[in-house]
Amino acid sequence: MSLTKLWRAALAALLLAATLPPAALADEGMWPFNNLPRAEIKRRYGFEVTDDWVRRVQSATVRFPNGTGSFVSPEGLVLTNYHIIEEAVGELSTAERDLAKTGFIAHSRAEELKMPGITLDRLVRIEDVTARVTGAVKAGMSDVEAASARQAEIGRIEADAAKTSGMRADVVTLYQGGAYNLYFYKRYTDVRLVFAPEFQAAFFGGDPDNFNFPRYCLDMALVRAYEGGAPARPENHFRWSKRGPREGEMTFVSGSPGTTQRLNTVAHLEFLRDTGLPLIVRALESRRDSLKKYMAGGEEQTRRGQNELNYAENFIKVFKGHAEGLRDKTLIERKRQNEAALRAFVEADPRRRKEYGDAWDSIARARRALASYERDRRMLGGLSLSDYSSSAFNSALFNYARTLVRLAAEGAKPDAERLPEYVDARRPGLESALYSTAPVYEEFERMKLAASLALMRDVYGAEHTLVARVLKGRTPEARAAELISGTRLKDVAFRKELAAGGREAVAASKDPLIVLAREVDAEAREVRRRYEEEVIGVERTAYGKIARALFEKEGTGLYPDATFTPRLSYGAVKGYRENGRTVGPFTYFAGLYERAARHGNKFPYNLAPRWAERKSEVDLKAPFNFVTTNDIVGGNSGSPTFNREMELVGLIFDGNIQSLVGNFHYDESVNRAISVDSRGMLEALRKVYGAREVADELTR
Repeated sequence: MSLTKLWRAALAALLLAATLPPAALADEGMWPFNNLPRAEIKRRYGFEVTDDWVRRVQSATVRFPNGTGSFVSPEGLVLTNYHIIEEAVGELSTAERDLAKTGFIAHSRAEELKMPGITLDRLVRIEDVTARVTGAVKAGMSDVEAASARQAEIGRIEADAAKTSGMRADVVTLYQGGAYNLYFYKRYTDVRLVFAPEFQAAFFGGDPDNFNFPRYCLDMALVRAYEGGAPARPENHFRWSKRGPREGEMTFVSGSPGTTQRLNTVAHLEFLRDTGLPLIVRALESRRDSLKKYMAGGEEQTRRGQNELNYAENFIKVFKGHAEGLRDKTLIERKRQNEAALRAFVEADPRRRKEYGDAWDSIARARRALASYERDRRMLGGLSLSDYSSSAFNSALFNYARTLVRLAAEGAKPDAERLPEYVDARRPGLESALYSTAPVYEEFERMKLAASLALMRDVYGAEHTLVARVLKGRTPEARAAELISGTRLKDVAFRKELAAGGREAVAASKDPLIVLAREVDAEAREVRRRYEEEVIGVERTAYGKIARALFEKEGTGLYPDATFTPRLSYGAVKGYRENGRTVGPFTYFAGLYERAARHGNKFPYNLAPRWAERKSEVDLKAPFNFVTTNDIVGGNSGSPTFNREMELVGLIFDGNIQSLVGNFHYDESVNRAISVDSRGMLEALRKVYGAREVADELTR
């Protein structure tokens, strides 16, 4: 079925959802561990959530830099998705040993592979620091002054907490400014690869099947956390369920969902629909097209480009889904009605009107102004860390150059005055990325940079002053070749030397990428400053007012939008209706082989060789993937799906097409999270991969 037809079905379901009573949305929410809907869970499923149960779940869940994982053995074994560690698998591969093609199995601890740059964070505790952050804002401050005061106080809180605890400490903005919590994390920096399937087994069906169901993917991977050179001994871990899930059974998902925008105002959503999302999609489509052209050059080019192509194709579908959802009049009207009801509640009381009444208009003005420079923000990369990198300079080597230029400039300032990503508390992570030993392929970097420079030219026009200054009269291809061939930033030692030399060394450098990064930095910083002061600063104040109005109207039992921090969702194993037919909750191994045969075993429906060779050995009736009503978004990838006994029954790896609207709205009738079944993972480990040692560790 086409994406458009699937979207029509999803939006039809939304129309129905608008008429349903509140109880129909009972499984909604990605809940912070310190604000769980315990009474609702007990009412709906008869399960009492205890403090001890919450503590054990929280301590068994970890966060990857780009997703989630969970401890699944007392010896530090961590389960996540293949696509979460896909980039690391690529960095561990060579042209002669392509782990994405062959898969990887460590039959002993000595065979496990260190994964540079991969860290795991385990949440230890949460503290409410709302009063301290909001107390930094004094009466009479402008939005810009208030934003600066909040940010300075957040910096002090994080620095003090990290120093006294020895842990990573992050202040997290909740309810878009309505509350602030301090999260303490224990960090694991020695992470080693234990098992990864072939890319084709993890991503069977490729982009056509992505965000669809039925699915037949072994999107799993196992790594091990080490401490002091020995396997970590986690306080708690999820026990592996040999029985697996049952239809109708209650399920939980713990993880770090990335972002949602369910509390956004209508004006904010309209900006995303009309301006923000189209720019992102255009940049991603340009990236996708250039990658496909490059990968047509051969197997080695395909190996180098596959991870980035997967990223581009995945997010094209995500953001197109978001845009399609926001173009639906039913969804916007539903949001408009909810907003009108809250505004009426505010206007009905003089005190509320005075305290909260201007919030919606402030956001609308900020978003209207942003439309005039959003192009610059996207192209120049004058973005905050939570945003996407520069669309005009898509190169790992340029990113090194920009980091060095800013590291030199920010290092000369007091810690409290620096850009947040350059404060001392975050220096270790910054240096880990800057001094990465990941291989750099000059031809690949040249292609990516040329394509992004061409995008910049096409977006601005060839005569634009920025374009002329960057290209210097050359074609994007020629300019990219000049920059990439002339830079020494491919050498880690040179990057360390420049960083050690500080501001003087960076200012004196004639390295062409350093020169380019210096030339565009003032403009990038200015557009970032304007965005943070005129949009983020305004919206932190305005959304804080809206949140407090919501608390007064609805009480504090509301979940905040996702913030890539640990959350818990609850639901059940349940199929759904799509286009007049029932979609059952499970798929089976037999379906994998049938789907491959139906497509002539051609990409992306081709079987990895060992799967074809060992068909006779597997149980074709073994469950493979399944769906639940758990409320998830990106960032939940790699999350454990588990039952009330804390037994792992599955591994989240995707959502269905209807779940893409979930960034703005959850509908239990069709939103589904997709997991790999615990029984299917064991079947594959034992009978397809011969990974007996790993399977035994999981089940003993």
